[in-house]
Amino acid sequence: MRNVLLIASLAVVAAASIGCSSSDRPSTQTLGNTPSATAPKAQTPSSTSAAKPTGPVCTAADFKVAGEFGAKPTVTVPTTCQPGPELIISDLKPGTGPEVKKGSTAEVNYQLTTFSDKQIADESFGTGQTFPVENVGAASVIKGWNEGLIGLKEGGRRLLIIPPSLGYGPQGSGSIQPNETLIFVVDAVKVTG
Repeated sequence: MRNVLLIASLAVVAAASIGCSSSDRPSTQTLGNTPSATAPKAQTPSSTSAAKPTGPVCTAADFKVAGEFGAKPTVTVPTTCQPGPELIISDLKPGTGPEVKKGSTAEVNYQLTTFSDKQIADESFGTGQTFPVENVGAASVIKGWNEGLIGLKEGGRRLLIIPPSLGYGPQGSGSIQPNETLIFVVDAVKVTG
């Protein structure tokens, strides 16, 4: 299992080759999406999705992350709140090195947990390879990463709670269900540019 982000990058390349519009869909979703597009305003959950959580909208403090920078994190997904429509960014460990800016390249380790089933869907921790994100802000990754990595400093660990509109949307991707909220823990191993 390489990674969901690579699948998303390939979807962008495939979509570009069939001449899709870049003005009406979020990045890296299947069926013709491009990185510069805007997200749809509302999405309906799929009938195959898990039951919708109830309660107040989750905040960063509702998600518990254990583990130090460089080590595989342990994420506890809350059961007493529901995911909201906004991107949540929380620095778990501030970095002290160069800061990710638009156009930077960030070598990262990451772990992806899905909100609906609270399972790890993908990760680079323990593989011995970081994941390169080139040209942050316009990289061939989901929009939630292009927005959520800005400001992260080398040596820092960040929690990103990414709503479906900034992730894989109503199409899903591979093992990611349609309209899934994505929980990423990202370590900035090296930042250049």
